Parts: sequence; C-alpha cells; structure tokens
Amino acid sequence: MTATTADAAAPARPTFSDRYKRLVLVLLVVAYTLNFIDRTIIATIGQAIKVDLKISDTQLGLLGGLYFALLYTLLAIPIARFAERVSRVNIIAVAIVVWSAFTALCGTAGSFATLAAYRFGVGVGEAGLSPPAHSLVSDYFEPKKRASALAVYAFGIPLGSMLGAVIGGQMLDHFTWRTAFMLVGLPGVAVAVLIRLLIKEPPRGHSEADGGVAARAAAAAKPYSLSEEVREIGGVVATLFGNWPVLNIVLGMTLVSFAGYGGGQFAPPYFIRTFHLSYGEVGLITGLVAGLSQGIGTLAGGPLTDRLSRVGTRWYALVPAIGIALAYPFIVAVYTAATWQTAAFFLLLPGLFSYVYLGPSFGVVQNMVPTHRRATASAIFLFFVNLIALGGGPPFAGWVIDHFAAFHFANPAQTGLWDAAGHFFAVDPATFQTACPGGVAPKGAPADAAAACGGALVLATRHGILVAYAVSLWGALHYLLGSFGLKQAMAKARADRGEA
Repeated sequence: MTATTADAAAPARPTFSDRYKRLVLVLLVVAYTLNFIDRTIIATIGQAIKVDLKISDTQLGLLGGLYFALLYTLLAIPIARFAERVSRVNIIAVAIVVWSAFTALCGTAGSFATLAAYRFGVGVGEAGLSPPAHSLVSDYFEPKKRASALAVYAFGIPLGSMLGAVIGGQMLDHFTWRTAFMLVGLPGVAVAVLIRLLIKEPPRGHSEADGGVAARAAAAAKPYSLSEEVREIGGVVATLFGNWPVLNIVLGMTLVSFAGYGGGQFAPPYFIRTFHLSYGEVGLITGLVAGLSQGIGTLAGGPLTDRLSRVGTRWYALVPAIGIALAYPFIVAVYTAATWQTAAFFLLLPGLFSYVYLGPSFGVVQNMVPTHRRATASAIFLFFVNLIALGGGPPFAGWVIDHFAAFHFANPAQTGLWDAAGHFFAVDPATFQTACPGGVAPKGAPADAAAACGGALVLATRHGILVAYAVSLWGALHYLLGSFGLKQAMAKARADRGEA
C-alpha cells in the first residue's frame, strides 16, 4: 500500500472547537475537584473522628494517607494500561461512581478498622481518574498549550481541598462527621453521567502534528500480550527514572507532595487545637484562604512556565524550584503566629508560590513519552509520587506529632522544637495516648490535666507541621538539579516522536 493510499484509508481527523475543548477541561476539573473533596475531607473532619473513635494522630494520618494511597497507587498502572486501549471516558465515569459510593459508606463506619477498609475502597475508585484524564487532555491540547491545560486540570487539587475544608467544616457545625462523608459522596454519580454523555473519546495523538497517525500505527503494530505490556511499562520507567533531569523532577514533586500531604493533613486540627475555633470557622480559613492562594498558584504555574520555556526549557524545573523555596518562610510564619487572624493572613501566601509546580511537572512527564504511553506515564509517575507522598506524608506527620506530644506532656517546661527533636524517642507516645485518649483528658479529669493534654498537643502539632513542610525544601533542591540537562532530554523526546 502506498503512502497516498494509506493516508486515504486513514479515518478522517475530527475537529474539536476551542469551546468544546474548554467544556471537556471543565468537566475533568469538576471530576478532579470531587476526587480531592472525597480524598481530603478527612483532614477537616479528622479531629472529630479522632475524638469520637479515640484514635492517635498516627492512625488519623493512616486514614488520610496510606490506607487510601495503597490501592490507589497499585491499581493506577493496570488501569492506565487498560486506558491505552479502551475508552478513557468510560473508565473515568465508572471510577467516579465507585469512589463516590465508598466515600458515602465511610459515614457508616463504627470503628477504625471499618473506616480504614472503606478508605481503601475510595482509593480503588480514584485510581481510575488522573491517568486517563491526563491522556485525554494531552490529546485535546497541542504541546505548546499542554502545560497550561494540565495546570487547569490540576486546579481541581486546590479547589477540591478548599471545598472539602469549607463543606466539611460547615457539616460538622450542624451535623456529624458521618453526615459529611455521606453528603460529599452523592454528587459524583451526576458528574459521572455528564462525563459519559458529553465527552467524546478523541483519536490517540489527535493534537500532534500528524493527527495521531504515527501513534495509531505504533499501537496497531503492537498487539496485546503480557510481554508487550511489560516492555511498555519498562519503557516508561526508563524514561522517568533513567533520565537525570526527569528523575529529579519526579523526586522533586514526590518530596513536595509528601510535605504538602503531611502538613496539610494536620492544618485544620492545628487551628482547632491552638485557637479553639469551630469546625466551620476552620473550614473557611483553611479552605477559602489557603485554597485561594493554592488555586492562583496552580493556574499561574502552567502559563508562566509555557511563556518562560520559550526562553529556555530549564524553566519547567526552575519555576517549581524557586516557588517552593519562597513558600517555606511563610509556612513558618503561619504556624508560629500568635493569633488566628495573623495565621490566616500569612496562609494567603505559601500556595501562591509553592503550587506553581503542578502544571510544569505534569507537562514534562507528558512531553517526554510517546503518545501511546501517556496514560501509563501518568500512572507510573503518580504511583511513585502518591505511594510515597500521599501514603507516607500524613502518617509521618502524625507519627512525629505523637512523639512530640509525648515529649511535651512529660516535659512541659521544654517548649522548643529543637528540645523535642533532640529527645524524639525519649518518651513512648503510648504514655500520652493513655493519659490523653484522642488527645484530650478523660471526662472528669481536673482542669490542670486538661490543660496539660491540650498544651502538649498544640506544641506537638505546630512542630510536627513545620518538620513535615520542611521536606519541601529538599524537593526544591531536586527541581533545581532537574533543570540541568532538561533542554537536551526534551529535545531528544521530540525527535524520537518525529516532531520538529
């Protein structure tokens, strides 16, 4: 068959208007927003769960971290491989229904073990969103607009976190943590139906210069087999972890996310424990204030990087490195402020700088792999990031807080972070949990016992959050290292795909 005959036999390339592409992106952002509401609402209502179920901060961290992240990360890769061959839209719609149902079931849990099991179920459903969604976005938006489009999609992270905080706080002011879980789980079904009806499945590689002809030819030349699946996954792993600049970007995002998930899990409890605010007030502070700055940072990061990348490709790594480093001093200001008003003011600033990392990071990953590996690349990237960051960040922060609480409870005169860090293993956290179950003194205990429990927990939470967020500076260093050689790596990836 001649090239002319082959081209004539190829299916006609569909045309999608800019208006339709914006609709697709909006629907995916709504889905990602629900994803993060259902994922992170536990941070806002966690204090109520802790007191009701009488659990430790380590257990609370496990509910917000590892117990969600384990199946979420493990299943993302086989789902992504499935998404390289079948309808990504259908996968996303089914995934939304699954995670929404398990979120609602969380409200029926009568014990820590049952709640943990349902959190595993939420993770199963949420594994089916981002890999196929990243692939869809990349097929709808050409390379020069891809970082911006992925940044808009990533806006679901701060928006979902914001709404989860606000809705969760308001629910607890009027109902219970159980009702909050049930109410945030219900809207997902309607969104799943809209996505199934309104989003069309685009041809693979549709936004590339050749309209995806090369991508479909490559896919057709590789029929399904287990050995082929292993080779495809191995090729993506080699791209992400065998390439110096890309490896450092992966490590950078992992460490920054570890810090954000860990510190963010205990931000609402900090405001409750320290300033004795209501759940509704804390939801508004940590949701609207922090969410506003994080949203602006997320949306700005993609276009800023797309613009600066015209000067030099290194800016895909330098924008995150600079923003993350600038954010940490403001984080320290938030968690050392004497009043909640001052803390809320400073909370406006960290997200403006740190959240610029999302769009550039996703953009590098999508631009480094062939078209037919994009969902897989996203899944493996998110597998590594979320297993370590989401799985480990909240339990790490809770574990640190539990140790610091035990130290401060046993040594009330030593109030410094360095005092607690220098004697980290000096006191068994179980002693604090026994004296202060759920972080509060038992009913009927004298006032000084209640003050001792509360004071130790406040100091421990402050210091634990500062330690968790400090990990982001390590991540900023990896982004800086990733800027070296990134231009050559991305140029080679374009050449390998046959692009100019």
